[in-house]
Amino acid sequence: MAEHRLLVLGYIPPDLRDALAARFALVEFDRSRTTPWPGFEIAVTTGIVGAGAGEFDACPDLRLVVSQGIGLETIDLAAARRRGIAVAHTPDEIAADVGDAAIAMIYAVLRGTLRADAFVRQGRWGRERIAASRRVAGRTIGIVGLGRIGRHVADRAQAIGMQVLYHARSRKDAPYDHVADVVTLAARSDVLVLACPGGEETRHLVDATVLDALGPDGVLVNVARGSVVDEEALLDALESGRIHGAALDVFATEPAIDPRFLALDNVVLSPHSASITRETRAAIIARMIGDIDAYLTGRPFFDAARAQG
Repeated sequence: MAEHRLLVLGYIPPDLRDALAARFALVEFDRSRTTPWPGFEIAVTTGIVGAGAGEFDACPDLRLVVSQGIGLETIDLAAARRRGIAVAHTPDEIAADVGDAAIAMIYAVLRGTLRADAFVRQGRWGRERIAASRRVAGRTIGIVGLGRIGRHVADRAQAIGMQVLYHARSRKDAPYDHVADVVTLAARSDVLVLACPGGEETRHLVDATVLDALGPDGVLVNVARGSVVDEEALLDALESGRIHGAALDVFATEPAIDPRFLALDNVVLSPHSASITRETRAAIIARMIGDIDAYLTGRPFFDAARAQG
């Protein structure tokens, strides 16, 4: 029998569940329960599910929250810090693959990868000529957020011949030009890539003004959070041709996305899968289990709650 019990706060992917269940006893968090749950030191969550005062109140013995993902906006770090609860997450494991995905999405829109595939499958090759696509090299990419993911996007974009600009709350030690605001960044960019955190601070950061600045030849790529984009404004811009296209891995109401997206041929849709590679999944699971083991054996691990205090 597993020695320690882990409280699972919401949906976790099957591969993570299987790996944890092989080492620990998993107990599902019952949100309908009205009395405290003592005896649980460790809870497992994801960047989508999060954890906050409600979970902390329900679990008076909680001392560690382990979250799958890079985002922390759904975890109340201040409340965790006040209660002496450590927060571990996986900030390093997904960045490279999300950076790769962002570049792939740029090619999918500008080079028309999916349109070319459909052109062949529909039997149109030989009967008509495919429309010309657009070159990627030589274009300017503007990146919103130059954290772990943003830097991977920037380095890859520079390697394929793109000029890199970025916007962040402060200048970074990076060989790229900093732009003070998102509207100006969009106006100077052919491709605008969102790689910033979610949360209220960045909610609808990309609105109609930003999209109009990006212009009819511009492309939006979102590998951040759906909340960063005003989706009504984006849909209007895509439907009216006020921007050339978009590639989206995240949505405001995922997985139940706005059906208007499905009718558009100038947007590439991805099911929040930019980080889902076999290599990243293995690294995430190993990191989470390693952090749990470190807590149980008194070894150091990265505590996001304390780091942001």
